[in-house]
Parts: sequence; C-alpha cells; structure tokens
Amino acid sequence: MLVLAVPLCLAARAATSRAPPTVSCEQIILRGASGHAGHYRVVLGVVSVPRAYLPQVVPTRSRPWTFWRKAGLVVRGDAGPVVVSVPRAWRRRAAITWGDSEIVSRLRIARCPALPPKVWNAYAGGFYLRSRSACVPLTFRVGGRAKTVRFGLAKRCA
Repeated sequence: MLVLAVPLCLAARAATSRAPPTVSCEQIILRGASGHAGHYRVVLGVVSVPRAYLPQVVPTRSRPWTFWRKAGLVVRGDAGPVVVSVPRAWRRRAAITWGDSEIVSRLRIARCPALPPKVWNAYAGGFYLRSRSACVPLTFRVGGRAKTVRFGLAKRCA
C-alpha cells in the first residue's frame, strides 16, 4: 500500500505545481461599462484585450526579460475563470503578468462579481519580452472554449 501511496503523492504534488497562479478579485484596479473601451477587442465574449498593435516597449534593465509593454486586461464581471497563456513555442521569448502575479507563462483570472451589474473588471499588467519587438500570441480559455489572439509589440504583425 505504501508503494502506491508515494507515487500518488508525487503525482498530486506535480499536478498542483502546474496550476497557474490565480489573480484574485482584490487585484481589480478599475470597473468599466464596456469591453470595447479604448479600442480594446472582446475575446470569447468575456475577455477584453488591447488592440493588435502596441507601438512601444521599454527596456527593463533586467534579465532575462529585457523589455516590457504595459497593457491592461479586462474581464466581464461574473465571467470566468479565465486562463491566459503564452503558447509553449513562445515561452522563451515572451511572458505575462497581471494583477499581483509574478512574471509567468500562464495565469488564471478568478471569477469576480459584477458589481454593479454588467461591469467589466480591469487588471494592471502586461507583456515581458527578450527582444525589442515581437508578434506575441496569447491563448485565452474560458470554460471549454479557447481562442489565440496576436499582439504586435513594437512591431506590426500580419
């Protein structure tokens, strides 16, 4: 019995360590009436992301993520949770952060109430890059649905 318990405990620990960090409702910085404000794009009906081209990045003077682009993320109240991830092929080139998360390749935005009704909850954060510009894909998952969206950071993308 002990022989089976050890591998099961290790498997449970490995699965737990793979869970993305969760951005809590306390990290909301602003509440808005629309997901389209500021030329944002609505993804999957519940996530609002910046426009496709974001013209400027700034140096961080920190390795390995030497460039940064601030970009808010907005989620419709009572929606989610939303998992945001950098595709595996991009994880050495780009990373993300929103709310109080560290610099990661994947994070989860908790389902937060819509107070007042029909509100959109905004989170501070953005992108980290190893190069001065990139066309970064991010995948957004809500329930069983997923969509990958591209962001041109200091670079126009096709």
